[in-house]
Amino acid sequence: TGLLECCARCLIGAPFASLVATGLCFFGVALFCGCGHEALTGTEQLIETYFSKNFQDYEYLIDVIHAFQYFIYGTASFFFLYGALLLAEGFYTTGAVRQIFGDYRTTICGKGLSATVTGGPKGRGARGPQRAHSWQRVCQCLGKWLGHPDKFVGITYVLTIIWLLVFACSAVPVYIYFNTWTTCQSIANPTKTTASIGTLCADARMYGVLPWNAFPGKVCGSNLLSICKTSEFQMTFHLFIAAFVGAAATLVSLLTFIIAATYNFAVLKLMGRGTKF
Repeated sequence: TGLLECCARCLIGAPFASLVATGLCFFGVALFCGCGHEALTGTEQLIETYFSKNFQDYEYLIDVIHAFQYFIYGTASFFFLYGALLLAEGFYTTGAVRQIFGDYRTTICGKGLSATVTGGPKGRGARGPQRAHSWQRVCQCLGKWLGHPDKFVGITYVLTIIWLLVFACSAVPVYIYFNTWTTCQSIANPTKTTASIGTLCADARMYGVLPWNAFPGKVCGSNLLSICKTSEFQMTFHLFIAAFVGAAATLVSLLTFIIAATYNFAVLKLMGRGTKF
């Protein structure tokens, strides 16, 4: 019954903001990594098939794509681990905060949190040292790692800045594919443009995807329209959009983590430890 009571009362201090942020983080990272990996593979196939006849022209591009794919593997592993740590930190600090406000009754787990996070009693009562319960020891041990939201705020802040760059980079292929798709729409509806169909092209060289001496490097007119109608192009375009949405969801989750951890840290610092103005 002690364990069940501990679990039931610990659920009272569930960090709902961290739960939502963790779910959003896992969803966003999975979407970004999975769709991004497949979109890069599709881009490689499109370049090889339509934009260059010489392997040396896109050899460097393939190396870059493979490097990004390995980066995606590492990103997925890191975020799933770090998201789990942030969720655990949210459970511990939120429980301690609610204990301070009187909304979180003292339990075996709560005592461990109080002793480790808020600087409360260490298990020494009026009758001298008391034997710590095994679950209390577990909570104290975990609390030493998870009961420091200030450290998590700093790490998450730096991680958010880095992810802003990833988010910006994920918008670049969406922009390139959108421009190509818009050009195809103009070719398919020549009455809506004053330019000649033969002059409407998609040039991979102008985006730095291929070197300027690559041949043909660009596709124009009806040939470009036929490429836009292929399932490879449509799928790759939508996969990049999905990866961009995943990057945005991950960014929102990181911001939510920062807000929740900052609030918990402020309460523990100002109220849990008795700091006064």
